Order: sequence, then structure tokens, then C-alpha cells
Amino acid sequence: MTHFDIDKYAYLKSPFHSFDPRAKIICFLFLIFSIVLLNDIKVLVIALISTIILTFLSKIPLLFILKRFKWVALFIFAVLIVLPFTVPGKTVLSFGFLYVYQEGILLACLISLKAFSVMLLIFPMLSTMKFVTFIKTLEHFKLPKKLVQMISFVYRYVFVVSNEFQRALRSVSSRNVGKKSRILHLHVLSNVIGMTLVRSYERGERIRTAMLSRGYNGDMKTLHSFKMTKKDAIKCSLIIIWSLSLHVIVLTKILDVYDTYGI
Repeated sequence: MTHFDIDKYAYLKSPFHSFDPRAKIICFLFLIFSIVLLNDIKVLVIALISTIILTFLSKIPLLFILKRFKWVALFIFAVLIVLPFTVPGKTVLSFGFLYVYQEGILLACLISLKAFSVMLLIFPMLSTMKFVTFIKTLEHFKLPKKLVQMISFVYRYVFVVSNEFQRALRSVSSRNVGKKSRILHLHVLSNVIGMTLVRSYERGERIRTAMLSRGYNGDMKTLHSFKMTKKDAIKCSLIIIWSLSLHVIVLTKILDVYDTYGI
């Protein structure tokens, strides 16, 4: 059975792998919200370049990132196709009854740059730490215990349920069931899904009983302990300062001054 390993690159060595998880999540979220609030295309291009640099420093393989980018690319492609024709403003081009508006193009570019930047920042923020450490960090931030437990259990057992489903499908395929007609195939598939849900519920009850018998009280217990160092404080401060600098560039209109004097 194969499935996506979320901790696959959590054991590499980079400036972000050794970064304290609490400081890393805080400063990266600060940078993400800072980029989302920007409305200047020139500054967003600079922000995108900086996110590419941060992603490169995390040493996450490019192929791994590109494979996860395909869903975001589909969304951005739809935005780039629809918005230039639907957001009214100054007409740039016309194709019969279709008009391409300048405001629509600008809005599509804004959304695309923000989406790519935010998606890129997720990799150095989350893929550079083990998921158990991420759960422990959420608990440290005083998120509701039930929410943290739900996230943890989903991560632990979604692969178990996936393997159970794959095993059932393989069993059905080995008997050549569902190949006579599309209706029969859908009927068998629905039975497999139902059987998987029933088995998942029964397994969940057994796991719950086993955990309670071992003294589980709702607290996440891990061997990982957090320790903030001077390097972590420096890295966190630099990212937050850069996040604020992006808005300073917008407010002071430095780039507009450069354009005015032709620099």
C-alpha cells in the first residue's frame, strides 16, 4: 500500500528544519497575512521572489513542490481566464461580443501572485517539521483540545482507512466483479465504500477502548520539547521585518519614485 508521506522531508537539514516550530509558524503566518493584504503588483512580484528564495533555502525538492502545485495551478488558470472578461473597466481588447478589461487583468494577476506566494510558503513552514511536532505546537498555542485531537487522529488513521479501502478494491478486482456493466460496477463500489465505513467505525471503537484502558486523558504526549535559541529569534525577527518592509514599500511608494525618474 502506498500513500503520501507528510513527514517525507522533515528530516533534512536546513535553516528551517532547525527552526523552533513555534517561532516558525508565527513568523510565516505573519508573512502570509502580510502578502495577502498587499494590493501592489510590483511589491507582490518582490514578495513572490522572496518566497521562492525561502523555499529554496528549505531544501524541499522542486519536483515534490511542483506535484502539489498542479491543483493551485488549475485554480489560477481559471482565474486568469474568467476575470479579464468579467471585471468591468477600461477595455484593452475585444473579440466580437467579448471584451478584455484592464482591471480584470490586474485583479487576476493580484490573485495569482498571492496564491503562488502563499502556496510556496506552506512548504518551508510545514514540510520542514514532523506532523507530531506540528500537533504539539498547536496544543502549545492553546487551540481547543478537541480540534487538535481530531487533526491528530485524522493524520494517524486516514492512511489506515485508505489501505483498508485499497485492500477491499483489490479483493473485488481479483474476482472480476463489476466488469460486466457500469451499473454493476457502481453497485459494487458503493458496497466497498459502505463496508470500509463500517470497518472504520468498528476499528475506531476498538482504538478508543484501547486508549482509555491505557490511561488516555486527552493530552498529546510526545518526546519533543521546544527550545528557543538566539538563532531562532534572529530568523523570526528577519522574516517579520521583511513582512513589514513590504508594506513600507507600498506606503512610501518607493517603486513609483524609481519609475518617475527612470531609475
